[in-house]
Amino acid sequence: MTQYAPQQLYYNGQAQKATSGKTFSSIDPSTAKPLAEIQTASEADIDSAIASAKAAFPSWSQTPPLVRSRILLKAVSILRERNDEISKVETHDTGKPFSETSTVDVVTGADVLEYFANLVASGGLNGETTQLRPDAWLYTKKEALGVCVGIGAWNYPIQIALWKSAPCLAAGNCMIYKPSEVTPLHGQILAQLYSEAGVPPGVFNVVHGDGAVGGYLTKHPEIAKVSFTGQVSTGQKVAASAAGGMKYVTMELGGKSPLIILPDTELENAVGGAMMANFFSTGQVCTNGTRVFVPTSMKAAFEKRLVEKMDCIRSLEPMDPNSNFGPLVSEIHYKKVLNYMRHGVETDKAKLLYGGPTKPSRIPKGYKNGFWVQPTVFTDCTDSMKITTEEIFGPVLCILPYNTIPEAISRANNTKMGLAAGVFGKDINQCHEVIGKLEAGITWINTWGESPAEMSVGGWKMSGVGVENGRRGLGAWVREKSPHDYKHKVTTGHIGRQTILEKILYPNTREEKEGKIDASTFKRMTGPRRSQQDKVKEFKDK
Repeated sequence: MTQYAPQQLYYNGQAQKATSGKTFSSIDPSTAKPLAEIQTASEADIDSAIASAKAAFPSWSQTPPLVRSRILLKAVSILRERNDEISKVETHDTGKPFSETSTVDVVTGADVLEYFANLVASGGLNGETTQLRPDAWLYTKKEALGVCVGIGAWNYPIQIALWKSAPCLAAGNCMIYKPSEVTPLHGQILAQLYSEAGVPPGVFNVVHGDGAVGGYLTKHPEIAKVSFTGQVSTGQKVAASAAGGMKYVTMELGGKSPLIILPDTELENAVGGAMMANFFSTGQVCTNGTRVFVPTSMKAAFEKRLVEKMDCIRSLEPMDPNSNFGPLVSEIHYKKVLNYMRHGVETDKAKLLYGGPTKPSRIPKGYKNGFWVQPTVFTDCTDSMKITTEEIFGPVLCILPYNTIPEAISRANNTKMGLAAGVFGKDINQCHEVIGKLEAGITWINTWGESPAEMSVGGWKMSGVGVENGRRGLGAWVREKSPHDYKHKVTTGHIGRQTILEKILYPNTREEKEGKIDASTFKRMTGPRRSQQDKVKEFKDK
């Protein structure tokens, strides 16, 4: 017996039964019990979803931005009205405490949808106009791409779905969205919500399945763009597949982000920042600042205060408002994170300061079978350890002592990833100087993890391609057209670029002599003509 009804696909404005006959289970991470059976899309189902989106695109893309905005703002209102209801589903599906999902996941997703709805209503899709000459103009148009694919991640399900669908739909595109098979319950909720708000059938569609479904979507010839959030290795495959069809892509991938504590940082601020950067959402955040660079002179005090404050982390029943630390999202991920913890102790030989690869002693009654771990701190770490070089995606904080700020910056940049970075310190000028030298696309000063809708976010190096959110985030969902407007009628005098070039290089050719182009037209189109004598005189004058 599952807690939720079986989840179907959703396209052409309604729930649709999958034809594959295959299903998979969504599991509650806090109990390891099944939540719902999810129907897997077949290739025929995906083709049908794409066909519905393709049919909807001409009308939706030509709908005035102001009208699209009104529809999307209605969806924002529904999201906020049902915040707690949707957040409860997210808590069951991800294991995150309700105190988090109800204040972050739905809230920030709705903010992004509101931002893009307002942006397109206020000229966000306007092009530029340039007067080339008195009789010629150039202008640009921003046009929707077509049918696009969004592939979500399991850590922020509905937030990521909104980060992708909001600019996509606001720009006039249609979307086929595939949730992560680990946390899929939000997909049909969002699709039905969009329909209720007035989004036409076929504009937003949901298909379920594993990597095979994502692979079929990515290589499908009718898809114009793929937006993917996930780990680097999968992103490489998705980008390579999309490149075969010359599709637009946005890749938001993994990180191994540095957090530099400057010597003048107040101890409480330093410790609080490090905890926020590592243990929020049980460490399952791609931007986590897992490499914490601490001045050698501050290290002992930092470690002492950090251990003291670890008691603030509470694993309670997920719906308990005082809970702030949930289980890991799945059994597979649970085993992966525990293996990293063991490797840190047994192979890397890092000093275990707190936690470790054992079950927490304080697990809520009735939740013993869930995927619970301890928040873990290693210290005396080096740059070559596995726990400091590979993305763990769990609550594992690594302290790396340093002696000079240039040394810390150099070591912070010594990674193939470049998603996020941050610095804590009193001297704001010094903080900005350090940020300017860090190789990452998302950076913070004296805070961590905030991503307002206005902030473009995207990784450098192996951490991604393109950006999401902000004005540039809207630009990622349109293509530009550049019309050139010439107010005169086309006559026999307009003889083409190549012939004009020949006229410039070799004047008085047969065409002009035969009257196929009159001298006044030629002069107007090519500028003043100079005789050979003028050219020689000009050369001598130089």
